[in-house]
Amino acid sequence: MNSYETVNNILVKMFKDILDIEERALITSEYKDISVNDMHIMEAIGIQEPKNMSTVAKAVSVTTGTLTIAINHLVKKGYVERTRSEEDRRVVLVSLSEKGEKAFLHHKIFHEKMVMAVLDDLNPKETKDLTRALLKLQNFFDSYGNKEKN
Repeated sequence: MNSYETVNNILVKMFKDILDIEERALITSEYKDISVNDMHIMEAIGIQEPKNMSTVAKAVSVTTGTLTIAINHLVKKGYVERTRSEEDRRVVLVSLSEKGEKAFLHHKIFHEKMVMAVLDDLNPKETKDLTRALLKLQNFFDSYGNKEKN
C-alpha cells in the first residue's frame, strides 16, 4: 500500500471511529436523552458567560434557525437556559444549566482522555510533527468549508 492509500485509510477509519467512540463514551445512561450534536452545542455555549444565539450557531456551523430548534429541545430537557440580554431585549442569550454544565464537563473529560492517550506516547519532536500535520489538516477543512459556503 502506498502512502496515499495508507493516509486515506487511516483518515477514513479514524473519523468514523472518533464519531462512534465519542457517541458511546458521551451518551451514557445519564445522558441518553441527548445526542453528540447536542453535546457539541453545549460545548460551543461553554461554561463561561451566556452567549448569543448567532455566536453559538457560527461555532457549530448551523443557521440560527436550526440552532433554535436544538436549543428548544435542550431547554425542555433542562440542559440549557435561555434569557434576554439586559442591554438589548431582542438578543437571546443561552447558557448551560447545572445539568448542562455537568454534561459539558463529562464531554471535556472524554476529549482530555483522547488527547492524552495520543500525546502520552510521543516525544517532543513527534508531538510537534503531529501538531503541524493536524494544523495542515485543519487548514484544509477550513478552506474547503469556506469554498462550500461561497
